[in-house]
Amino acid sequence: MNETLITLQGYVGGDVKVRAAGDSQVATFRVGSTPRRYSKKDAGWVDGDTQWYSVSCWRALGEHVERSLRRGDPVVLHGRLTVQTWTNTAGLEVTTFEVEAVFVGHDLNRGTSAFTKTPRPVVPEQHEEVPAVAA
Repeated sequence: MNETLITLQGYVGGDVKVRAAGDSQVATFRVGSTPRRYSKKDAGWVDGDTQWYSVSCWRALGEHVERSLRRGDPVVLHGRLTVQTWTNTAGLEVTTFEVEAVFVGHDLNRGTSAFTKTPRPVVPEQHEEVPAVAA
């Protein structure tokens, strides 16, 4: 199966929303990414058009994203890109970009962050019972 994997840099555009999907949970949010180019003509930086991506994060990643990201946070993420084209109620063709994230983190070029490791649940060891030897 061919997949398009991308890495995005941008800003969280809204609150993270979490919903149940079967036995799992998924967190969704939007990321806006605005390319900047140097213009020789203007002798300065010029912003391009902002591109918006819908991002979904499943299971533990979704839980961590919900607790870590806020609107306006600078982020870097990596995941599988899908493109959906559909017709809206006004009859216009609309294209949306969706990313199923594999990795998400704060963009440390824009500020600092503190990391808190999530403790793993302790699984009790199972001991095999050794059958008693009859004497």
